[in-house]
Amino acid sequence: MFWACIGCKVMENVKNYKKIVVKFGGSSLAEPEKLLKAVLSVVSEAKRGIKIAVVVSAMGKTTDTLLTTAKNTSNCKVSKQELDDILSMGERTSVRIFAATLRNWGVNACYFDPVEDKWPIITDGVFQNANPNLEECNKNVRSQVLPLVEEGIIPVIAGFVGKTKDGKITTLGRGGSDTTAFIIGEGIDADQIVLVTDAEGIMTSDPKIIQSPKLLSEINVNTLVGLADSGAKFIHSKALRYKPKNIDVKVMSNKHDDLTMPGTLIKDALSWELDAEVASSVSVAEITVIGESISNNTRIIMEMFEKVRQYTTLLGMSMNTNSIIFYVTQGNNAVELFNQIHKITVDNKETIAMAVKKDLAFIQISGVGLEETHGIIGKISEDLRHVGINISGILTITSSILLFVDWNEKEKALNLIKNSLKTK
Repeated sequence: MFWACIGCKVMENVKNYKKIVVKFGGSSLAEPEKLLKAVLSVVSEAKRGIKIAVVVSAMGKTTDTLLTTAKNTSNCKVSKQELDDILSMGERTSVRIFAATLRNWGVNACYFDPVEDKWPIITDGVFQNANPNLEECNKNVRSQVLPLVEEGIIPVIAGFVGKTKDGKITTLGRGGSDTTAFIIGEGIDADQIVLVTDAEGIMTSDPKIIQSPKLLSEINVNTLVGLADSGAKFIHSKALRYKPKNIDVKVMSNKHDDLTMPGTLIKDALSWELDAEVASSVSVAEITVIGESISNNTRIIMEMFEKVRQYTTLLGMSMNTNSIIFYVTQGNNAVELFNQIHKITVDNKETIAMAVKKDLAFIQISGVGLEETHGIIGKISEDLRHVGINISGILTITSSILLFVDWNEKEKALNLIKNSLKTK
């Protein structure tokens, strides 16, 4: 009943939308029956007055087939530029079929192909993983796509594909069709962007691994990017960078032929830039306990956690078989916490000794795409080493790097880190 009520609320909200972008992934177009269902879902919305732009992926496994064929049958190595031109054929075929089918069902539609002057998605020249020029894209969407949508004509646009200013075809990399949908949605001032997939929406875990995961009615994009960076197959983090802040994105199942059916709403937007900040206004202590097979004794670990929770705030931790490190705020109760952890250490045969390092600063580096910024930890470490600043601890989690340095050097370290991020 709880999930049904959420669904009703979502359906009511969708029915108030007047302008949407709908993206169909490859699995939604893999067979004639699925493609027709996708077309009819668009026709249904158009006939009740909704203004729509459609973004399509290549049908089924077309891109994989093109890639395998190109690499296995060429007598010489295919360049990345040539490969992008070849791979674009999947989406360029999809737009023609989708637009023609829409017209056959009485809806005015046209398709966009990257060889045409009106093509909206302009990128840099990084073939296989191109980056959109947002200023150019937005200008083109507003001049070429928006007028058609306002006239009630449905533009069908190839996802995943771009082209450079000098006309070379590119592809956007993983999540490229979602990226296209986000850019089109921003440019036409859509009320909602709908991503139609082979999943009911975003689940609490991968249904291929976990039995009976739950459908999330909504999720903040900053939470979602953590899952994406951790390998969860929802939406690639590169695509999430382009999600418009003020436009909700709905992820829904292609099992339905009704675009008003519920799914998961993705809220808010991400910050593009990598940045660093001193994340704790008070100094931090590092508590290290060493022993033998500590990680196998959950009772000891839980005792320590309970003491940390009782006396201070846990900012991070690291553990291996024979040691555990807690990074905690160094408040008024810090000394008592040290004594309590020490007591646990001497009372158990698995733990041998503990050490405390006080007066540290906690610096957090965050931003989308840290996992794609190769060598960033090495560069930061080298820049700090060069001026004699020691890193007492370093942790990585989703789209964040946590560093611990001497409290008295926090401002100097922060400025150096910010400079490292700018010159990455």
